[in-house]
Amino acid sequence: MAEAIAKLRYLHVAPRKVRSVADLIRKLPVGEAEAQLMLHPRRPATHILKLLRSAKANATQKKMDVRKLYVSEIRVDEGPKLKRYNPRARGSMAEIQKKMSHITLVLSESEAPRGREFIMPKKEKKAVKKGAKKHPKKEKEIPEKETAKPKPEKEKGMKRFFRRKAI
Repeated sequence: MAEAIAKLRYLHVAPRKVRSVADLIRKLPVGEAEAQLMLHPRRPATHILKLLRSAKANATQKKMDVRKLYVSEIRVDEGPKLKRYNPRARGSMAEIQKKMSHITLVLSESEAPRGREFIMPKKEKKAVKKGAKKHPKKEKEIPEKETAKPKPEKEKGMKRFFRRKAI
């Protein structure tokens, strides 16, 4: 069984955050995994999407059928930590660890096609005539409230304190 491997090392995202996204695509066909990552809001999804496309390109170089590919293994390991310090009270220091990740993605070929290839639909542009003018936005008429109660008149002798505008 043929495999295509792609590795991403020294990614400046904590492994815990990357694993939550990696768990979504494990054992999925390549097309579905790509669709999941395109629409996922978290930051590691873009990096894993690039890695998945790289592994897919590696598979095409090895003459593997793209329709039969699926994510057989995705492993997120911990990389080195950059250690930085913040000053704290009474001359002490607080350590900040900037963590890194190593990601390994393995695509394998199954016996039967597992899914279809996902293609992001393109937005259709509206055709505008050359001589056509854009219509100004129509002002929306605000309907008057029929059930609005009239405000009671205040006594003229009483003034509000801290009023910004003069009466």
